[in-house]
Amino acid sequence: MLILHKGSPYFSKLKEKVQQIRTVFRFKPFDTSTDDGRSKERYRRVVLSAVSSFVNKAVTTLTGLISVPLTVHYLGTERYGLWMTISSTIAFLTFADLGLGNGLLNAVSKANGLDNRVDATTAVSSAFFMLLGMSFFLFAIFWVVYPHVPWDRVFNVTSDIAIRESGPAMAVLILTFLINMPLGIVQRIQMGYQEGYKNQLWLSGGAVLGLAGVLIVIYLKAGLPWLVLAISGGPLLATLMNGFFLFAYSCPWLFPRRKHFNLSASKKLASVGLIFFILQFFAVLGNATDNIVIAQVLGASAVAGYAVTKKLFIMILVTQYIIQPLWPAFGEAMARKNYKWAKRTLIRVLTLSLSTGIIAALPLLIFGKQIISFWVGSELIPSSALLIGFFFWLLIYNYGGSMSVFLNSGSLVGKQCVFLGVTTISVFILKIILAGLYGTTGVVWATPIGYGLFFVVPAYRLAFGTLNRLINNKVNAC
Repeated sequence: MLILHKGSPYFSKLKEKVQQIRTVFRFKPFDTSTDDGRSKERYRRVVLSAVSSFVNKAVTTLTGLISVPLTVHYLGTERYGLWMTISSTIAFLTFADLGLGNGLLNAVSKANGLDNRVDATTAVSSAFFMLLGMSFFLFAIFWVVYPHVPWDRVFNVTSDIAIRESGPAMAVLILTFLINMPLGIVQRIQMGYQEGYKNQLWLSGGAVLGLAGVLIVIYLKAGLPWLVLAISGGPLLATLMNGFFLFAYSCPWLFPRRKHFNLSASKKLASVGLIFFILQFFAVLGNATDNIVIAQVLGASAVAGYAVTKKLFIMILVTQYIIQPLWPAFGEAMARKNYKWAKRTLIRVLTLSLSTGIIAALPLLIFGKQIISFWVGSELIPSSALLIGFFFWLLIYNYGGSMSVFLNSGSLVGKQCVFLGVTTISVFILKIILAGLYGTTGVVWATPIGYGLFFVVPAYRLAFGTLNRLINNKVNAC
């Protein structure tokens, strides 16, 4: 058995790693005039973003735990179900920006790496006015369609009050979403400048504002549309306040202006955005179709046990808080031609992600049946094969997330579309086939099999093959 006593080499190694994290966990920026200082500054911002993500997750979880029983009791079963159904429709609108948000993130991180304020300003204004135009276009469509849609039948509600509130509640949610669409540039700008931790803290404040709004609505005994406005309006208000401080104090030169709109830059953003749109589609096809396949092949009753087990494993995906802030860091490093830093960091994040995944998932693999039995009851206890499948599913998820933050950060974003497309299509087909042969166990195994065959090696070769070539070219040029 491994014992971490003070004299052991393992203890010294652990102490060294903790000390490395402590050196970059500070609010004061490092001197970025040297490569070492720039490297430390990237890690500092990644650590701050990761910590703020944990804080935001804790706050949103806490506010959710408080608001859910309050809203269920206040609305009743049918109206609460109506609210949940309306909320789920927003997931289908995540494609509405056609990938422009992610395209802006890449443009800003590249401009940051080149210390080019002009390109950043042009990209921000171009993206803002395109998103603003899309928002108005979608609002016009909704305005025309809204009176002709039987919302009570769409959401299958029967009580008089639910029938009256279904349409207005949907209208409020769509309106807040469309207002928030062009405001999404605030988050992308901060992520592009590796200051995503600021956005996370503002979102935490938005969650608290949303909870306060819920309490006020319940106290005033207002209807569901007002409750929808309170819950969705809190984050929206936080984004507006975040944007005010961003454009008034932090980066006033980035404030969107019509004169900074550039047609050529807009076309470039749109072309990159289209690639991200395709990648988002593949992500949904590969990761969000499990329940649909199970319901169609095995029946809706089979979804519950699978969904509960998946939710348990999703809870331990803590490395995603560390991985996501690295996206703009890689983009900025590649723009500065710090290829060795990018390679070293990619190796570190892969090692951290996979090792953390194994350590976190092992207890669920061993004690998953007992945990689920205690949590939801004995009727949803998963099979050992399902637990093993989710163990490898989590490792593949961590590997894919680590590779994607590098491949998404620059010119490689389009090159991964081919093998990622083949991967997700094969995973989707495997889910259908294996569900019929092996039940829900087959569905979860489709992801490790499909990604193992078509994604793991091509992604590794594209990432490290590109980095090795760029490093060698830079050495030869010197």
